[in-house]
Amino acid sequence: MSELSLCSTVSAVKDQVSCDLAGEAVILSLKNGVYYTLNPMGARIWSLVQAPVPASTVRDTILAEYDVDAGRCESELLSLLKDLHREGLIEVENPKV
Repeated sequence: MSELSLCSTVSAVKDQVSCDLAGEAVILSLKNGVYYTLNPMGARIWSLVQAPVPASTVRDTILAEYDVDAGRCESELLSLLKDLHREGLIEVENPKV
């Protein structure tokens, strides 16, 4: 698994379908047939990663839209992105060094 940081570019994989359900996101992995749900903030993050985007841009957007501490936002964002990556729902690309 690729190391994930704020410098990483993240994007939803193609092998999934998702929809909004009363402000939450419901995602079906076509690869493993498992459904996932995300709370409203997770759903907002999911909407932001539909096209390749730097994780730092996602963080900045969430900080601008929600009243959340920057450190907590960064920590919880990276935790969610790692979970989504581990479940095969997002791709991670890191800058070439």
